[in-house]
Amino acid sequence: MGERVATILSVTAFLFLLFVVPCFAAEKHDTPGTAEARRRMVALLKEKYDIHDEKILEVMGRVPRHLFVPEHQRKNAYEDRPLPIGYGQTISQPAMVAYMTQLARIDGTSKVLEIGSGSGYQAAVLAETAEAVFTVEIIPELARRAEENLRRTGYGNVKVRQGDGYYGWPEEAPFDAIVVTAAAPHIPPPLMDQLEDGGRMIIPVGSPYRTQHLVLVEREGSEFRTQTLMPVRFVPLVRPEEP
Repeated sequence: MGERVATILSVTAFLFLLFVVPCFAAEKHDTPGTAEARRRMVALLKEKYDIHDEKILEVMGRVPRHLFVPEHQRKNAYEDRPLPIGYGQTISQPAMVAYMTQLARIDGTSKVLEIGSGSGYQAAVLAETAEAVFTVEIIPELARRAEENLRRTGYGNVKVRQGDGYYGWPEEAPFDAIVVTAAAPHIPPPLMDQLEDGGRMIIPVGSPYRTQHLVLVEREGSEFRTQTLMPVRFVPLVRPEEP
C-alpha cells in the first residue's frame, strides 16, 4: 500500500511539473524592471484592446517576451509595437499576439499549428494554453533561434520545423487551430485541409503592398466559413525562390 501511494505521489509530482514549468518561465528569467513592464503591457491590453479572456491575459503576463527579441531590443520588449528580429522579420505587437490567440479558442487539449515561428514568442503564448504546438519557420537561422528560445524558457510542448509553411505539417494533422503570423496572398489550401472539423484558422491575407486583412476560417465538415475581421500589416509569407 505504501509503495502504491508513493507511486501515485511520484506520478502526481511529474504531472505537476509537466504542466506548471512553463508558468514559471517569466519569474525564472526576469531581470530588474521586466516584471513591472509586463504588468503595464497587460494593463494596456485590457484597457485599450478587446482582450477580455482572463486566461490569455494571465499568459501574456507570464511569457518573458524580452527573451524572444534580440538583446539590443530587450529594453523595448514590452512596448505596444512589433520589433525587428532580423532577416526582414518581426515579432508581432503584443496586442496582435493576444488577439490572435484569443480568436483561436484553444484549451489544454488543443493541438495547434503555427506558421511563421519567428523568434518563438507566439508559439510560447500558444504553448501556455494548448496541449501541443507545432511551428514551421522557413528561415533556417530563425528556426534554430526559435527552438533555442523555446527550450531555454521551458516550453517542451512545442516542436519546431524548418520548412515551407505554405504546406503546413501534414504528418501531424489535423489541428484544432492554425495561427499564421505572416501575410499570404491567399489562404493556402494545404492549411485548410489540415484544419480539424470544428477548428479555426487565423491568417492575415493580402499583398505587402496593398491592404491586408486578418481572416478567420472555421471548418464544419467539408465546408469552410471565412470572416474578414480587420485591416492589418504583417510581413509577407516567405516562400522558396522559384528555380
